[in-house]
Amino acid sequence: MDKKKTIGEVAALWKKDKQQYVKQSTIAAYALILENHILPVFGDKVQLTETDVQAFALKKLQDGLSQKTVKDVLIVLKMIQKFGAKNGDLQFVEWSVKFPTEQTKQELEVLSVNNQKRIMQYAIDNFTFRNFGIYICLSTGIRIGEVCALKWGDINIATETISINRTIERIYVIDGEKRHTEVVIGTPKTKNSLREIPMSKELLKIIRPLKKVMNDDFFILTNEAKPTEPRTYRNYYKQLLKQLGIPDLKFHGLRHSFATRCIESQCDYKTVSVILGHANISTTLNLYVHPNMEQKKKCINQMFKKLR
Repeated sequence: MDKKKTIGEVAALWKKDKQQYVKQSTIAAYALILENHILPVFGDKVQLTETDVQAFALKKLQDGLSQKTVKDVLIVLKMIQKFGAKNGDLQFVEWSVKFPTEQTKQELEVLSVNNQKRIMQYAIDNFTFRNFGIYICLSTGIRIGEVCALKWGDINIATETISINRTIERIYVIDGEKRHTEVVIGTPKTKNSLREIPMSKELLKIIRPLKKVMNDDFFILTNEAKPTEPRTYRNYYKQLLKQLGIPDLKFHGLRHSFATRCIESQCDYKTVSVILGHANISTTLNLYVHPNMEQKKKCINQMFKKLR
């Protein structure tokens, strides 16, 4: 019988195989998970047991990782195990992990209506390309990497839409013993993230005169051939909030704020999901659709009305 490989050896083969099929940024994310979490604990082992994986998951939670992060790590671990078993290098052992019940639901961070209006008005009154980018995010719900990668050529005045075709991100690259980060421009998060978003009348009013004099190949945030990266733009945004006296909110909170305002305005959930570029509507529902007590009462009363 052939000698079984260690999980570390199988992981190296799995990563090399994966490079043929997934984006560079995805491989970089896998490499980080392997280096920081999987290999230090399981690298020298030749077999996984449910007891070991369960203990690993609980330890990661105790160390402060979120359940989502731990689940992402376990997905990678399971992929490696399946790959190894398929090639006869590892024995496949079925395992599942139990997570402690989360007592409190994480509250979604969004801007208040008043603060959202303040930021948007400030961006208009103090026009710079960077301020304009924040206005665009609050008008369309696009991600920070997507707005950093947005070019004037992505704006179509005739159809009154913005096309999301690319994203910018800084990835962690492991090349043998060398470790470094680099900025890459690639396709958006998923195929659903390739999308066209209609512009509001307010946004169109600002963009129309600008579009006539801008170079289509230039990035909107810099109005140059060279883009700005998310880390730099995030720092600018944080300083802007501080300047305006608005409580600290992650940049992604702009996307949450846009989606929340859409739901509050009674937009149908499927449309909001498509605008955001979510892979499926359940993501939108789980994040943004939380009926209040009045809606719950109305639902129950309607049900009994039907019974009567």
